[in-house]
Amino acid sequence: MRVLSLVRQVLDAEESVRIKDGAVDLEGRKLVLDTMDEYGLEQALRVRESNNDVEVVAVAIGPSRCQDALRTALAMGADRAIHVETDEKLDVISVSKVMAGIARDEKADLIFCGGQQADWDSQALGAATAEGLQWPQVTWTNALEIKEGLLIGKHDVDEGNEAFSLALPAVVTTQQGLNEPRYPTLPNIMKAKKKEMRKVPLEQFGVKARVKFQGEAVQVKERLNRMLDTKDASAAASELVKLLRNEARVIA
Repeated sequence: MRVLSLVRQVLDAEESVRIKDGAVDLEGRKLVLDTMDEYGLEQALRVRESNNDVEVVAVAIGPSRCQDALRTALAMGADRAIHVETDEKLDVISVSKVMAGIARDEKADLIFCGGQQADWDSQALGAATAEGLQWPQVTWTNALEIKEGLLIGKHDVDEGNEAFSLALPAVVTTQQGLNEPRYPTLPNIMKAKKKEMRKVPLEQFGVKARVKFQGEAVQVKERLNRMLDTKDASAAASELVKLLRNEARVIA
């Protein structure tokens, strides 16, 4: 069985966002694996540990810096990696077509990806990939195992929690609570350097971006630095309410 795990490289949550020349400036910033994708990779590794003859392949689609994310995935335990290198900004549908193409080429049985991409704030990638492959999809999974060729688990729904079982192949989107991702150990980091990382050109999949990005912006509100005289508590409270109502407009 072959399991694909899509990994994306995003800005660390503790980093502040900076805009330069109409785009997010990543120069000198700390980039990490998307946390949602980490849960997917960890689950793929657990599938391999509990089943015989399973290969885990980490996949990244993006610029050359994505190799760092793939090296982390290999150090966590992925068997090999595929990097579709492109500097073009691809929308969700375009990325899903690339993933579907890789799944066909690799004869994959199972695909893991994060339930929501941190940089896009989108939940569409798993669904679009499943649609392109005509595979069933399970979303927001919080428990998962494979028994006798069936994918069995639980996932969140509006009413609470729902149990499911389905036959492979399938697409699974993951979330916090499914597992606790492992940390790469030093021996595994060294082993990762010898593992295969295959580069594939985007042109191989005949995919072009359907959405043209015009620019990016971060909303910034400047502080008014309005100071209140607290010597008179009653007057200060009255002035604060007035400012919240008339200037900040956060109360009616």
